[in-house]
Amino acid sequence: MSVVDISAHTHEHNFLGHDHRRNERRVWLVIALTASMMAIEITAGTVYGSMALVADGWHMSTHAGAMLITALTYLYARRHTGDRSFTFGTGKLGDLGGFASAIVLALIALLIGWESLLRLANPVEISFGQAIAVAVVGLAVNLVCAWLLRDDHSHHHGHGQHHAHDHARDNNLRAAYLHVLADALTSILAIVALLAGRSYGWLWADPAMGVVGAVVIARWSWGLIRESGAVLLDRTPADEDLPGEIRAAIETDTDRIADLHVWQVGPGHHAAIISLVSSAPKEPSEYKMRLTPIHELSHITVEVERANAVS
Repeated sequence: MSVVDISAHTHEHNFLGHDHRRNERRVWLVIALTASMMAIEITAGTVYGSMALVADGWHMSTHAGAMLITALTYLYARRHTGDRSFTFGTGKLGDLGGFASAIVLALIALLIGWESLLRLANPVEISFGQAIAVAVVGLAVNLVCAWLLRDDHSHHHGHGQHHAHDHARDNNLRAAYLHVLADALTSILAIVALLAGRSYGWLWADPAMGVVGAVVIARWSWGLIRESGAVLLDRTPADEDLPGEIRAAIETDTDRIADLHVWQVGPGHHAAIISLVSSAPKEPSEYKMRLTPIHELSHITVEVERANAVS
């Protein structure tokens, strides 16, 4: 009895993003910066009796906590990338982390909006100079964090992969970036409102800007929920035409696709199950070779059936 060697046909299911480790390190660094700024503001606010400092410190803590979801997701996905119990690897854990972070971002938007509406109904006295200083420092920290979390994935692709950047979007990193961006937006709006309040006595400007910020943050959150949720439900995004590319590469007069499933298994990685009907069937490896130019396809399963003769 002969022994079949399958080693040449086996492969790992490592579908993590191209910059997974780099992104993980950057998120931990941003958490450290945010947590340090949070501790300084809460401590200084308590010592000097500044509620503006204390409030901003606790506000930053919510974003640090949300970004912790991102960091732990990166860590878990990396440590379990070789775990065969995850049928298609751990690449989609980033989308799960992004979805969870988007929910937190939506809750933050609701809290900011609610507090702003309460302030509109019951204006309070504001220490403008102190509040502006806090907002400027917070904005500076957030701009540094936003620079660290920028997605420059497209710089790593060579010629022939012109559309890979859109397919390789890391929703986990995007979630952390949106949290930082939301904090920066609130700081910018606060600075504008506080300057107007100090110059013209408009106490309503600060809570009004809070409402505007809440609406914008809620919109960002909904976009992330929709996009990461679509990946979790194995939906092919509308801006991707992988099914069309697959059909164009495989179908001929004798080979037709009867059933096709395409879904994302990680940033920049897609899987496909292709059921073919052919009047002149070839080996599955032949059809896989036709798909080689489609760089986003990382896992392909092909089944071939002979077409029934038509009289």
